[in-house]
Amino acid sequence: MHTALRTTVAGAAISLLALQGTATASAIPTGNAPSCVTVWQTTGTITKTGYARNDCGETMNLKIVWAHGVDGSCQTARPGDTISSKVPRGPRNFDGAGLC
Repeated sequence: MHTALRTTVAGAAISLLALQGTATASAIPTGNAPSCVTVWQTTGTITKTGYARNDCGETMNLKIVWAHGVDGSCQTARPGDTISSKVPRGPRNFDGAGLC
């Protein structure tokens, strides 16, 4: 019984990790935004979208940083605002957010 339960729990954990990898994968930010800016990405079948939420106490200008191509546009984000940038899937890698 213990073996069956462990197998079920392990299978559920693997399924959850697989789901997270396709739906919302967090990124290690490499942009120059401060650490109070939260970043993440979602990946669809054709595109991927990078997000940055301003959790800081001040308004700032942010952009989504993409490797192997042009970054997202510079956008003003008040505290609590979220900006985003969508690109085609492929060689583009989400590199977080940067100040602009």
